[in-house]
Amino acid sequence: MQRALLSQQPSVGLFVHSDRGGQYCGNAYRALLHRYQALRAQSRRGECYDNAQAESLWSRLKTEELEAREWPVFTDLIDARASVATYFDYYNHQRLHSSIGYQLPYLAHQQLL
Repeated sequence: MQRALLSQQPSVGLFVHSDRGGQYCGNAYRALLHRYQALRAQSRRGECYDNAQAESLWSRLKTEELEAREWPVFTDLIDARASVATYFDYYNHQRLHSSIGYQLPYLAHQQLL
């Protein structure tokens, strides 16, 4: 979230949806969203479909990136961060998405702006 907020100044009223994971309920995360005047929303307890888009992203990351690697998946934390960052760049700038008319998320987002 920090990387996203630093790379592009969000509009006031940014709506951030997440599940009820501890990292999304913690004080540091909540303070970060507050600092950027972002609105926090969370899925209902036990309702995974409330967060279907995010769950789909994590599923794709696991099947397209992580399962293609040999065990151990990462050599260290630096390797893990680089791998995930590279995948997110691919996911947003190269991978076509059927849910948005086979566009790139980055371009679809630019059109909305």
